[in-house]
Amino acid sequence: MVVIIDYGLGNLGSIKNMLNKIGIQSEISNDLEKINNAEKLILPGVGSFDNGMSSLNDLNLIEALTQKVIIEKTPILGICLGMQLMTKNSQEGTLPGLGWINAETKKFKTHTNTRKFPVPQMGWNYIDIKKNTPICTDFFSESKFYFVHAYYVETYNPDDVLFQSQYGENYTSGFEYKNIIGVQFHPEKSHKYGMKLLRNFINNY
Repeated sequence: MVVIIDYGLGNLGSIKNMLNKIGIQSEISNDLEKINNAEKLILPGVGSFDNGMSSLNDLNLIEALTQKVIIEKTPILGICLGMQLMTKNSQEGTLPGLGWINAETKKFKTHTNTRKFPVPQMGWNYIDIKKNTPICTDFFSESKFYFVHAYYVETYNPDDVLFQSQYGENYTSGFEYKNIIGVQFHPEKSHKYGMKLLRNFINNY
């Protein structure tokens, strides 16, 4: 069973629809029993860091997710805010994150010495694959994905960096640590590229 975690933030229906297109059944839920029985988890998210952590806490999901992910090693894919919630903290808020990854979430700079960059970053951007793992199986030679975000993840263990992208500066647009994968972009809005990534996550982990 693939469970898309419903904590009140995120494009849940869009993710489920994309999974349906590639023949994968899933369920949107915050029911603890269903989460406990899940074989794969997806943690989506659109919105602010503190709202995300508060919602997970209010629904008593933090302990259950930590048990599934850290103790039972259930594969999980964090998308956008979901990726950021896996880090230690965020410059966007004051609450601690889940802390599953040695990383922090930081705000984009709006300019460099030569160019201004609108924040949030919105639109298509390429990824640079930094390590070859099952999530990258048969990827397109130049894979691009749809991004909408004002904050980015800074990863402190280089071995955890899965993808990098460039927007004024290089930043981690994907990480992978054991069974934990996070992507800053939206695979559910990224057409054939997103389909490939989601299929690889479900089939290869």
